[in-house]
Order: sequence, then C-alpha cells, then structure tokens
Amino acid sequence: MITVTEATATAGALKRLTDEGVSIWLDDLSRGRIESGNLAELVATKHVVGVTTNPSIFQAAIGSGAGYEEQLGDLATRGVTVDEAVRMMTTADVRAAADVLRPVYDATGGRDGRVSIEVDPRLAHDTRATIAEAKQLAWLVDRPNVMIKIPATKAGLPAITEVIGLGISVNVTLVFSLERYREVMDAYLAGLEKAARNGLDLSTIHSVASFFVSRVDSEIDKRLTVLGTDAALALKGRAALANARLAYQAYEEVFAGERWNSLGGARANRQRPLWASTGVKDPAYKDTLYVDDLVAPGTVNTMPEATLNATADHGAITGDTVTGGYAQARADLAAVEALGISYEEVVQQLEDEGVAKFEAAWQDLLDAVTKSLNSKGVDAE
Repeated sequence: MITVTEATATAGALKRLTDEGVSIWLDDLSRGRIESGNLAELVATKHVVGVTTNPSIFQAAIGSGAGYEEQLGDLATRGVTVDEAVRMMTTADVRAAADVLRPVYDATGGRDGRVSIEVDPRLAHDTRATIAEAKQLAWLVDRPNVMIKIPATKAGLPAITEVIGLGISVNVTLVFSLERYREVMDAYLAGLEKAARNGLDLSTIHSVASFFVSRVDSEIDKRLTVLGTDAALALKGRAALANARLAYQAYEEVFAGERWNSLGGARANRQRPLWASTGVKDPAYKDTLYVDDLVAPGTVNTMPEATLNATADHGAITGDTVTGGYAQARADLAAVEALGISYEEVVQQLEDEGVAKFEAAWQDLLDAVTKSLNSKGVDAE
C-alpha cells in the first residue's frame, strides 16, 4: 500500500520539473490512448502538457490496426491511395489529441498544449515539397495548437523559414550538432522577420527545436568502448549531456542578442530547446539520466511513457543541472575529440541515420496500411 508520503513524493518529481520551467511532453500517441482517456489522464495526473509524434510512433500505432478498423473500412470503400489513407488517420489522431490538450493551450497562451506531426520523411531533402506538405498538414489538422515537424536537414532550413513566415508553428526535429542548431535558430529568426513583414501577429507563432540526446551517447559510447582505454571508458555517458548543455548555452546567446531583441519587442516567442530521444538506451545508466541532468528553464522534455513513469517514481529533480556545466561540457567533448573520435562525423552520421530510420518506419506503415486496404477489397496504389 502506498503511503501519503510516498504518493506525494511520486507526484513531486514531475511537479518539481514543471516548477523548474521544464514543460513535460509525451513522446507517443495512438488512437487507443486518446479514446481510452489515457492521454487526458496523463494531462490531469502526470503534468503532461504536450505530445510529440514521429513516423516510428505512427508505425507502431497504426501498424497494429487496433482502433483503426472502422476508418480503414471507410477509406477502403472510398478507394483512396495508401498515402491519403495514412494522412487521414494520422491527422485524425493529431486533431483529437489537440482537442484533449486545448485547455492547456488556452491556459498557457499557446506556449504548451501542443501536438506535433511530421512531414513525410521522404521529403527531408526537398525544400519545396516540405513547405507544401507543412501547409497541407496544418490545413488538415486545422487546430491552432498543432506544430508541424520539419527535419533540420540542409533542405529543411529554408523550409523552416518559409513555414514560420506563413505563421505556422514548427517543431524542428533531428537536431544533433551545435552548428546545425545555430542554423536552426537563425532559420527561425528569419521566419519571424518574414512573418513580421507579412503583417502577422508574432505572438501567435511558436517553435521548439528538438535536440536529440541519447543517440549521441549510443554512438560515441560505442566508439569509446572500441578504444577500451581507461581514458576512453571514463568518458562514456558524458557526450550527450555535454552536447545538450552547450546547445542550451547557444540558445541563451542567440535569444539575448540584438537580432532577437527587436523581435522580442514585437511579442515574438523564443524557440525553446526540446530534449528529444530521452529514453536511456544503455541499461547501465539510470533511466532518468536525460531528465534529471537536463533541467533548465524554458525547455521542453519529451519523454516516452516509460521515462515519464520512471521520473514520476524516482526522478531526482534538484534544480538547474545545465547552466553551471558549460566549461565541463566543453572539456568533455574536447576529450572525446582528443581520442580521435570526430564530433562532426558522429553528428552527421546520426542525422543521416535519423532520416533513414524515419523513412523506413514510414515505409513499414505504408506497407501495413496497403495490406489492410487490400484485405478489404481495394487495390491501394
């Protein structure tokens, strides 16, 4: 039996995280989660104030077929293409989740209560197609609290500027490197400047930059293990936190600069850093590592449900664990480089792999939906 003290402590970790200025978003969505009331329950009891999705999440949800049978039957009857079927199902889920989170959106003035949906990952290297897809998704979901996810590829950067300039809120995804992160922030500011020239109300435009965390450790730790020296092994589990902390330092610099000041004076919103990929991959590390050690005001942490529950159960939220660690972060990344591990090579590899993984998940989803449509007597094209 849980005592009152234990129950208070369990709720306390997530509340303390929120009190420190970290918005908790759930990195998962399915129709069953929405229709069962689970999402609303997480909002009510676990301080969840947003939702992120990606092709892998939708592949897991829709690929199972659970909860989608009736809509699949209707889509089959209409004879839609598989791409249209997938878009109809994913946008329906995002629209329903946005409605669940609408009270949060209203209460926070649009800062939270957000639900993200990603452009087709096959368009990651096509600027014009990404822009067109982002506009279409915003129209299909038709909710003010939707965020359109655009990958931080070279082709994605001008798309970010154009979409922000149209007044559409954007979640920039697959950010791994510090250089690319600065380019993302620059693209966002350019978008705000374009929106201002278009006469738009800047206060209605929001954005986050999803800086991926655990995958950095996974790749660098693998290389450190191969080296196998005491110096190499001592650096395991430190690169991802160092990278994220230096990203936050870059965020502080950009959003205190002269270029930002004029936009801020026009009631523009800062593009918040969002810690993504916060589920721990190495069982040797504490399962709340990328939550406890990345606490800083004005950030978002999007967590898989397992990480959310672990944080609620035994998270150690002790205040800001980012801004005092810049010197050590630089030293840690420099030490990794000194061992012959190229930071630039690692982050480019992770970006390429991230795009490829989402493309593969999207193709798996298309294949699963094609099979479902065909089973209902439709030759999906």
